[in-house]
Amino acid sequence: MPFDKVLILSASAGAGHMRAADALERAFKLTGAASEVKHVDTLQYTNKLFRHLYSRAYIDLVNKSPELLGWFYDHLDKPWKNERRRLALDKLNTRPFVKMLQEYRPDITVCTHFLPAEIISWLKAKRRVSFRQAVVVTDFDVHAMWLCHHYEQYFVALDETREHLLRLGIPAEKVTTSGIPIDPVFAEPKGKPEMRARHGLKPDVTTVLVSAGGFGVGPIEHMLESLAGMKHPAQIVALCGRNAELKSRLDAASARLPPSHHVSIKPIGFTTEMDEYMSAADILLGKPGGLTTSEALAKGLVFVIVNPIPGQEERNSDHLLENGVAIRCNNLPVLAYKLDRLLDDPARFASMQAGARRMARPDAARDIVRKLLELQPAG
Repeated sequence: MPFDKVLILSASAGAGHMRAADALERAFKLTGAASEVKHVDTLQYTNKLFRHLYSRAYIDLVNKSPELLGWFYDHLDKPWKNERRRLALDKLNTRPFVKMLQEYRPDITVCTHFLPAEIISWLKAKRRVSFRQAVVVTDFDVHAMWLCHHYEQYFVALDETREHLLRLGIPAEKVTTSGIPIDPVFAEPKGKPEMRARHGLKPDVTTVLVSAGGFGVGPIEHMLESLAGMKHPAQIVALCGRNAELKSRLDAASARLPPSHHVSIKPIGFTTEMDEYMSAADILLGKPGGLTTSEALAKGLVFVIVNPIPGQEERNSDHLLENGVAIRCNNLPVLAYKLDRLLDDPARFASMQAGARRMARPDAARDIVRKLLELQPAG
């Protein structure tokens, strides 16, 4: 039986939480599983200072002090230890959020960030709300900050993560291994030759997708400089996002390559066709965020990990390396060498692509919606 009102709750501290929520919103609408679906950024219902500290501080740490972010990640990863102190601070700053929940009165909330999950758990404990709550973890590992006491279902990326939650006392029937929800468009098969032709790419050359916008000014220049030294012919698609200045710099760098050069660089500005570029590619080079990684796996891409953020991305890296679907480059000067070595061994490369498809869960968003419908009481 469809839901009347579904409230999907994210937080704009890192893009992945928002993208997972968007994917779930789309899946609810495509499956007709709810009469009304609403996606809300929880931080829009907090005070201005808290909102700034929560989102801006995270982005500043990622860009300027990733080692400090990694220290915080490990320091706070103590199950059930810091929840009282954190809840006290969050309760103080989320009163407008609580008011919105009580006025909207959804049938269920689906949280893709731990902040709303924690507040709703507290409200349920105090019997101030009675709706159901589901928690969707957006990285491969589960951090202690995702833990709460009052919920109906957890959704996690891997069976290992599910086992971790069981060992922490979460009942088995309340944890589903679903994968991380990505836009349902990534489940649509799109042929490599067609996608290359559509986006003006050479039909028969190794295609490397680089998430250029995720790197600072220096690293992306050095990265492309290193890739230009590859011995294998390759085309590098550099995704610049909304960074127009970066795109113009990379356009200039691409124009400087001699016409006979067997490595080409094609900078791309903001695009809503990421699934098509991934369908056209063979390799994704970048940081292993939970959403980007899940999208790449859905398209069977081999991952080349560069500069993972200490903490969650380091742990995501471990899972990719353990499953044999990624290599990691810690020193940019040897990036071309590492890629050439990988391409020297077609059997290994094909095995990594097959491993990526095995790890993939392209239907995660729809699977989460289906499971939630099963939990919906009849009548």
